[in-house]
Amino acid sequence: MSAALSFALELAAAALAPPRCAACDEPVGVLKAFCAACASTIVPAASHEVQGCAAFHYDGAMARAIVRLKYERRPDLGRQLGDLLWRALESRRDALRGTVVVPVPLHATRLATRGFNQSVLLAQRVARALHAPLWPLALRRLRDTPRQAALDRQGRMTNVVGAFAARRAERIRGRRVLLVDDVRTTGATLDACELALRAAGAVEVHWAAVAQAQVDAHQSV
Repeated sequence: MSAALSFALELAAAALAPPRCAACDEPVGVLKAFCAACASTIVPAASHEVQGCAAFHYDGAMARAIVRLKYERRPDLGRQLGDLLWRALESRRDALRGTVVVPVPLHATRLATRGFNQSVLLAQRVARALHAPLWPLALRRLRDTPRQAALDRQGRMTNVVGAFAARRAERIRGRRVLLVDDVRTTGATLDACELALRAAGAVEVHWAAVAQAQVDAHQSV
């Protein structure tokens, strides 16, 4: 699909369902994610790592939007947040050419409860903009680990050790991968996913998250 056609379809969709702020539901302009008041609380991440990018700080309206997406059954917000993530990644387009986009998986039990994997929704938008293959089932979560938000730094690291595996190693072998998640805190989950991908033969792994949280953040992640 051409960029012009994609933009036209986005405009048509906005006409049928006028966009609203991802944090407070106030009406916003076409292709906008936040109203002016909420946007004033959004803080871009101060720095990006060589192999990864957390686009914003997990605070203010950004934290509220992610909580709504995950815990208030608002999968529609995946489009807005995924597009914001892509805008943060766009300057890395050349470095990401040839990658396959892999979302961090949920355990089947949690997926059944929530009804969707928020990382898949985000990854769909990134893959679409990057013109890259989306492999939503490339990784699987082997056990239903306790929520990372309830754990300290060391607990987060040990909680996810060996928690992920590639479904079909032969598909991963020799590939370059872009991992996508909603929130990064210590990086333990993304690190565990990277280990599983490299064990399956991935030659390069990049990562991207919408927000970077602090371990002691009081908001649910």
